[in-house]
Amino acid sequence: MLQAIKERAQGWVAWAIVILISIPFALWGIQSYMGVGGAPAVAKVNGTEITERQLDRNVQRARMRLRERLGAAYDPDLFDSAQLRQQVREQMIRDAVLLDASYDMGLRVSDQAVRAAILAEPAFQSDGAFDKGTYERVLRLQGLTPSSYEEQLRQSLLSTQLARAVTRSGFTTDAELAAATRLLRQQRDIAYLVLPQARYMPDEPPSEDEIRAYYEDNPAQFESPERVKLSYIVLDADALGAGDVSEEALRDAYEQRLEEFTTPQERAIRHILLTVPAGANDAEAQAVKARAAALKEEIQAGADFAAVAAEHSQDPGSADQGGDLGMVARGIMDPAFEQAAFDLEPGVVSDPVRSRFGYHLIEVTDVQGGEPKPFEEVRDELARDLGRGDAEATYFELAEQLANLTYESPDSLIPAAETLGLELQTSDWIDRSGGDGILGSPKVTNAAFSEDVLVRGNNSELIEPDRDRMRAIVLRVDRHEPAAVRPLEEVREEIVSALQAQQASAAALAEAESLVQRLRGGAELAAVAPEGEGTPAPQEPGLVSRNQRELPPTVLELAFAAPRPGAGAVSYAAGQQPGGDAVIVAVRDVQDGSAEDMEPAARKSERALLTQIRGEHGFERVVDDLVARADIERKELASDTP
Repeated sequence: MLQAIKERAQGWVAWAIVILISIPFALWGIQSYMGVGGAPAVAKVNGTEITERQLDRNVQRARMRLRERLGAAYDPDLFDSAQLRQQVREQMIRDAVLLDASYDMGLRVSDQAVRAAILAEPAFQSDGAFDKGTYERVLRLQGLTPSSYEEQLRQSLLSTQLARAVTRSGFTTDAELAAATRLLRQQRDIAYLVLPQARYMPDEPPSEDEIRAYYEDNPAQFESPERVKLSYIVLDADALGAGDVSEEALRDAYEQRLEEFTTPQERAIRHILLTVPAGANDAEAQAVKARAAALKEEIQAGADFAAVAAEHSQDPGSADQGGDLGMVARGIMDPAFEQAAFDLEPGVVSDPVRSRFGYHLIEVTDVQGGEPKPFEEVRDELARDLGRGDAEATYFELAEQLANLTYESPDSLIPAAETLGLELQTSDWIDRSGGDGILGSPKVTNAAFSEDVLVRGNNSELIEPDRDRMRAIVLRVDRHEPAAVRPLEEVREEIVSALQAQQASAAALAEAESLVQRLRGGAELAAVAPEGEGTPAPQEPGLVSRNQRELPPTVLELAFAAPRPGAGAVSYAAGQQPGGDAVIVAVRDVQDGSAEDMEPAARKSERALLTQIRGEHGFERVVDDLVARADIERKELASDTP
C-alpha cells in the first residue's frame, strides 16, 4: 500500500503516507494496553490507568518494529528516548479512547470471530493448520493463558471495527478524481545540470578554532556506540540427544505410517464404451449392455481388444488408440468405472460396467505402485523422526523449566545452567546493531538493551528468535559501557573532511543560485554550464512524471515544485542533492494528466486509492475528536535510559 502511494503521489499527498503508517500502528498491540497492574500509572483514560510497565513494554516493541523496518540503517541514537516514550504513550491513549468509544457504541466481537482469528494466526499453525499444542506453547512462553489471550484478542478485534466502518465510508467525486489526476499524472519537459561538490572542495584545511567548534557542537556524531557483554544460555532442539529408539517402536511407527510409505497404485487401462442415449428406457439400456457382452465374447474368442475398440468404441478420445487410457490413478475416473478397473486382475476383460456415459468393457494391462517400501528401506527415516519427536518433547519441557528457573533467580543464569545441564556462554562486546549468530537476532538485541535487563539487571525472558526453528535463549548483561564521545585527536580527520565538504556544498549551491539568476535573464543552460573536468554536461530527459525512477529524487522534487512556465518561457529552480552536489532544473513545458485518458481499470484503481486515503484521514479526525472529548490525565514520564 505504501509503495503504491509512493509511486502515485509526491508533494501534496505526502500527508497520506503518515496516515497510512499511523493506522496499523494505532491498531497494533492494543491488547497489551488495557491490563491492570501494580506499576505506577503514566496516564489515566476515562478512569482506566495505563501503567509504566505497559508503557515500557510498548516502547520496547516500538524500537523492535523500527529495527525490523530499517534493518542495517537502524541507529538507536537517531530516536530520542524521551520523545519516543512520549509518542508511544500518546498512541496508547488514543487506542484506549478508541476501545472505550467502541464499547459505548455497542460494538462487540463474537466468539466465532475470535476463534477464526486464532485459527488463522500463522504463529499457532503447524504444517499450515492450527495446532492446539503450538498455540498453548506460544502463549505459555509469553506468560499468557488461553483465556487471557482470547480476551486481549477480542479487544484488539473490537478496536478495528470502528476503524473499518469509518475508513470504508469514504468516497471520491468525479471532480476530485479529475483534480487529483491532473496533478498526480502531470508530466513536465525538463533539463537539468549538476554542479558536483568535489569541484568546489577547498584547498586549505579549516582552522583549529573551526575544528574545535565543530567537535563541541556535534558530540553525538563522534560517540562510540553503547555496548554490552552478555552471558547467555541457548536451548536448541537440534542439539538435544534423541536417545536410542527401540525396534518395537520403529515397527509400530512403520505400521502406523504404512500408507505414507506406499506409492499410490496406477493402472494402465483400456476400454470400449457403448453409450446409452440420454432418456433411454430400461429396455434400450439393456440392449446396449447386450451388445457390450457380445463384444466381450468376441474378444474372449480371440478377437484383438484394440481392434474391437477401434471399430466399436464410442469414446472419441480413445477409440483411435485402441481404447487406451494410459496410466490412471484413483480419483480421476467415474466412480463406477474406477471401482471396476481397480478390482480387476491384469489381462482380464470385465463384464459390462455401467457409468453415466454408458456401458464399458475394461481391461487392465499393467499395474504400477501400490506396494509399501520395505521396513529396512525406511528404518533410518523412522529412527530420525522418532528421535526428533523425543528431542522436541524434551525441548518443550526444558524450555518451560528454563523460563521458570531464570525468572525465580533473576540475578544469575548459573542456577538454571547447573540444574538443566546447559552450557553458560559469554559474548564479546556487542552494540545495538547486534552480534553474530543467535546474538544477531533483533529480538535478542532488543532484550539485551531493554530496561529490565540493562538497567534493572534481570535475566531476560525466554526468547525464541526464529519462528521455524525450536531454539530459545535467555541472557543477562555482564558488563555495560555507555556511549562516549571519542577524543578530538581521534576524530580530527573526520572533522576536517566534514568541514571541507560543508564548504564545498555551500559553494556549489551558491554558484547554482547565481547561475539561475543568469538563466532567468535569458541565458541558455548549456551556455552557463561551468567548463572543465568533473562537471557533466546538461542532461535532457524530456517529459518526466512524478515517479520517474531513473532520475535523482532531488531533480524530480525541484521540477514539480517549480512554477509553471508561461508560453514560450522556461522556469528554473536550484537545490542541493543529499550528497552535496548542487543541481539546476529547467522546466520548459507542463502537460496535465487527464482522468478521461485513463483506461477504465486504471481510473477505478486511482479512485479506490484516493477513497482509501480520504477514509483513513477521516478516521484520524474521528479519533482526534474522541481524544479531545475524553477524560485524560497525563503524568510525568520517567526516562527509560540508564
